Amino acid sequence: MWEPREPVRQGGLIRYVHDGEYHCYNPDVIAALQTAVRSGDYAHYERYASLVNQRPIATLRDLLRANPVGPAVPLDEVEPIENILPRFDSAGMSLGALSPEAHEALAIAMNRLGARSNSGEGGEDPARYNSERVSKIKQVASGRFGVTAEYLVNAEVIQIKIAQGAKPGEGGQLPGHKVTEMIAKLRYAKPGVALISPPPHHDIYSIEDLAQLIFDLKQVNPAALVSVKLVSEPGVGTIAAGVVKAYADLITISGYDGGTGASPLTSVKYAGSPWELGLSEAHQVLRANDLRHKVRLQTDGGLKTGLDVIKAAILGAESYGFGTGPMVALGCKYLRICHLNNCATGVATQNDLLRSDYFIGLPEMVMHYFRFVAEEVRILMAELGVRKLEDIIGRVSMMEQLPGETRRHGRLDLQAIISDCGIDDSQAQFCSDPHNNPFDKGELAETILEEVLPAIEAKRGGEFRFDIRNDNRSIGARLSGEIARRYGNHGMADAPMTIRLFGTAGQSFGAWNVAGVNLELEGDANDYVGKGMAAGRIVIKPPTGSRFETKDAVIIGNTCLYGATGGQLFAAGQAGERFAVRNSGATTVVEGAGDHCCEYMTEGCVVVLGRSGINFGAGMTGGFAYVLDLDRAFVDRYHHGLIDIHRINPESMEAHLHHLRSLIEEHVRHTGSAWGNELLDDFRTYLPKFWVVKPKVADLDSLIESLRAAA
Repeated sequence: MWEPREPVRQGGLIRYVHDGEYHCYNPDVIAALQTAVRSGDYAHYERYASLVNQRPIATLRDLLRANPVGPAVPLDEVEPIENILPRFDSAGMSLGALSPEAHEALAIAMNRLGARSNSGEGGEDPARYNSERVSKIKQVASGRFGVTAEYLVNAEVIQIKIAQGAKPGEGGQLPGHKVTEMIAKLRYAKPGVALISPPPHHDIYSIEDLAQLIFDLKQVNPAALVSVKLVSEPGVGTIAAGVVKAYADLITISGYDGGTGASPLTSVKYAGSPWELGLSEAHQVLRANDLRHKVRLQTDGGLKTGLDVIKAAILGAESYGFGTGPMVALGCKYLRICHLNNCATGVATQNDLLRSDYFIGLPEMVMHYFRFVAEEVRILMAELGVRKLEDIIGRVSMMEQLPGETRRHGRLDLQAIISDCGIDDSQAQFCSDPHNNPFDKGELAETILEEVLPAIEAKRGGEFRFDIRNDNRSIGARLSGEIARRYGNHGMADAPMTIRLFGTAGQSFGAWNVAGVNLELEGDANDYVGKGMAAGRIVIKPPTGSRFETKDAVIIGNTCLYGATGGQLFAAGQAGERFAVRNSGATTVVEGAGDHCCEYMTEGCVVVLGRSGINFGAGMTGGFAYVLDLDRAFVDRYHHGLIDIHRINPESMEAHLHHLRSLIEEHVRHTGSAWGNELLDDFRTYLPKFWVVKPKVADLDSLIESLRAAA
């Protein structure tokens, strides 16, 4: 007997499908918001807000209701929107994920409002500095993708992205077809090559590493707040407490509900957890440990209306990040095709045709959106009987759980979210300290700056001498920051200063180094030497009279030259692991290196005059290296899938021959290396033992031609 067949429903799990799964950003919501921001009429916004605030239960906060603390107050007694707007940020969406037009429109709008836009992890065009197009929040994935001293000093907030909000555990991602010439230039990368931010980042493997990076950033830009972006996940409260003890000024708890304008569809679902869980946990743990007054707490991930802001405030947030909302205000139709580079509205694409023909976004649209949200916050505050937003931050006693719409809703127990955990009312509910200042005041860095500052201001160069100890951290960063603030990364190239130091340098020696700063250390240095350096020169050599063989001794630590975009480093000794990871332009000579050398390298030249560890060149897409292979073991240590190695043929590779020799000569001139001298004295014998290492995507002939042109 024939039975009629019923077609399988699509379901609409990823994209909106009529009569399918409910989506918070559905066509009605998007149309209502875009009508409101184009008209500038608050009545139209009220329709949008009603669609969001009265939706079916879709998030945990939809099961929570805020109750008044007293009689309603007149609206004119509630703090003005000018006090509320500075609490709003646009979330981290990079130039690359978004089109240049959308990225700049966001920045202009937030600056005009007195709020802040977030650059996202991808650098920023220096032409935008000191203008209303600047992003006041500069995001760093540790220290790469265009992170330089000039980038950092043009920030009010520097945000360390420990983990990707929309897809924790997977990292950030920009598909290769969105990496144009312009994007690659800003990120010091190669056009067409995908950019990945794997978690954990290569210089953060412990809370101590994070504390060091925070200190590095506070040295290069003491006026900026340092933020750490965490994801909402179980245990985030413990992590947040550690972050505060590492001297962060601001913590963002990012929920799963959101995206980056580049996320693949496989990352949209089942990654991360609601911000309601992470925010409440972080707030409770910080209060329990008497740390809440030291740090500003922000949340983001799917915030849409003033009611979302009110609920986030009650759960402990004093600052609020909006990502998708401003994108929709600029014209985004939420088609879930951001990663394909064919955004039909020109918001999340680098396609010139789509941007010029279809992008209709204006800063005024974003401004209307945030003003509407702030006005709704005021109206709700008046109804709740409060006059200032800070009066409800962390006041979970105002919140009650609703029964919901289904039996499953009724079985949910959200009391842990809205509990004060018995913490005394005297404990702070929000941040009161302007800065979370480190215990390390950087006395040597301040002494050096005080002595050198007249030479900087006069641009006259000079030579200076100081002793250094291993508890003197980030030496050079403070100096580079002051130079970058006045002249940019390269403005003092014609008036270099030589800073001679004697002893053992602590972590991050020469971090964020700029042109005009030549650091010469007689002694040794710890991890992160030359992190993020953009220019200048760093020289490290053993103390005068040392009897050991430099090629057999470690002179600098791990993760040196991380994210460097230029400059030179000469070290008469071996480097530790992860040397020149994400090197994007620096030239360096060392006499040995540990595992993972040149990982993710995109530009520059690395010379290793000795043994190197395993996994050499993994992820390398640009630049090249010369590696001395005395024991014929290098063929088992490099990453065969991504790089090629070649012997130097004196007849066909004369340019490489002369380039290598000139670099060794420069190394000897700066460090006095006995091993370098030995190589030069018998150069023809040692030459066949060198490998030229290059990415498989690079052409050897073009490398030779570039060397000839540089010569």
